[in-house]
Amino acid sequence: MPANRIKMKKIIIILAGIVLIGAIIAVVILSSHKSDGKSPLETAVVKKRNINSSILATGSVKPMIGAEVKVGARLSGKVEHLYANIGDKIEKGQVIAKLEQDDLIAKVNEAKMSLEVSEANLDLMQKKLQRIQALYKKDLASKEDVDVAERDCKVTQAQVNLIKETIKYNETQLSYATIIAPISGIIASVSTQEGETVAAGLNAPTFVTIIDLSRLQVDTFVDETDIGRVVISQTATFTVDTFPDKDFSGKVIAIYPKAIIQQNVVYYDVVIAIANTEGLLKPDMTASVIISAGNRDNVLSVPNKSVKRESEQKVVYILQGDKPVRKTVKTGWKDSSFTEILEGISEGETVIIGETGVSDSQ
Repeated sequence: MPANRIKMKKIIIILAGIVLIGAIIAVVILSSHKSDGKSPLETAVVKKRNINSSILATGSVKPMIGAEVKVGARLSGKVEHLYANIGDKIEKGQVIAKLEQDDLIAKVNEAKMSLEVSEANLDLMQKKLQRIQALYKKDLASKEDVDVAERDCKVTQAQVNLIKETIKYNETQLSYATIIAPISGIIASVSTQEGETVAAGLNAPTFVTIIDLSRLQVDTFVDETDIGRVVISQTATFTVDTFPDKDFSGKVIAIYPKAIIQQNVVYYDVVIAIANTEGLLKPDMTASVIISAGNRDNVLSVPNKSVKRESEQKVVYILQGDKPVRKTVKTGWKDSSFTEILEGISEGETVIIGETGVSDSQ
């Protein structure tokens, strides 16, 4: 008898378990059907907000026009002295290098000695002309004698003038043998060494490259969908990878009209002037840029995810009762969270965020 009771108890427990499992399955199925019939919709109320419009873009630090100069030689010769090393600070007018000058100095001196001889001849010719002119007044010399003397003076004067110009030319060539820094900055590269012979041709050989780190800019690439909101003098902030926690500031100074196409996306080069007073920024650093496009205060707006593009139109779905209704809207400014609504819906209406559960044709 005790064995039968134990057996019966086990059967009751098993039957109770089966009933419980069936009940759980039924609840799950009913819940699933109910969920499929009425999906909960994420919504938001259309209301007025302040929109801080900004444009995100990437770019790189570049020298301004004229801030990076390649300094070379305008004549051929051997590099006698090189006074620059990579990383050196250099001032405008400072001597960078010198070429051998002995032959150039000799040419200058030779021309100066020729000038002395020619000037002495000119003095003699002028005195001779004066004597002949005095004799001509006394009828002791002919007019032809005067003309010849005047001609000799003019020829000698021309020789003097020619030698003077030769001296100027030779002195200019001599000055080219001393390479001077045209700007202040940092020596970025050195392309020659002492003892090398450089040959000047159509392209002057480069000695050094100088970069003025106080005159840098950021060239940032703005998507064509955002370029219409960028104007000259807008403020911008940016970070670089090496200083991720430091914000640098700048101002838009140029918008280049020529498009740049990268991976079938159209961008425009926006130039941002920056201040590098601490000397932290270097050319070709990658910059993450935020351009401030301005503020729109107390404007009607909706969450960005509620605005959709359908059939070349921007639309939102509002909730009327429990039914989504499609509305065509005209949008204005946009920030990271909200989009300004200019036309199409009114304050206080409820818009659906994300999936609406209706087709485009509705």
